[in-house]
Amino acid sequence: MKYYFFSVLTQLLLFLGLIKSILITPHDDIYFMKRALQEAQAAYDKSEIPIGAVIVADNQIIARAHNLTQTLNDVTAHAEMQAITAAANFLGGKYLHKCTLYVTIEPCQMCAGALFWSQIPTIVYGASDSQRGCIAMKTKLHPKTKISGGVLAKEAAGLLQQFFIEKRNLN
Repeated sequence: MKYYFFSVLTQLLLFLGLIKSILITPHDDIYFMKRALQEAQAAYDKSEIPIGAVIVADNQIIARAHNLTQTLNDVTAHAEMQAITAAANFLGGKYLHKCTLYVTIEPCQMCAGALFWSQIPTIVYGASDSQRGCIAMKTKLHPKTKISGGVLAKEAAGLLQQFFIEKRNLN
């Protein structure tokens, strides 16, 4: 009887811990940036510039994308643009209210413009882009959009640096 009680109690505690980790502890910026980095790795594996993005609504990834400019022969096929389109299709509308974009590098001017029109309220990026990023270019975002950076910046920048070092060595 004692053993049975201990076994049931142990299983109950494990179950409650699992429920807590799923329902009570929400995923954080690091978790979602790691998912964006997985997308960047997928781009890297296709010889695309390794930038990845995910869009999250209600703590769930509703869109994931990576650069496809070489694959599609399309200069607008940035990770953010692909993710915006996928998220809008998922939601059934063009506005991304109550969503957050996680992207491995600061959005460029083109992507920031599209994000403006999508009215996304939150942008979280990894590495800064001091030359072509929307902050350096002084691109206006939607007035209600909050942008923050530096989440897993070393990992995001490292993947980009590795990609360009390899490209230079091949040419």
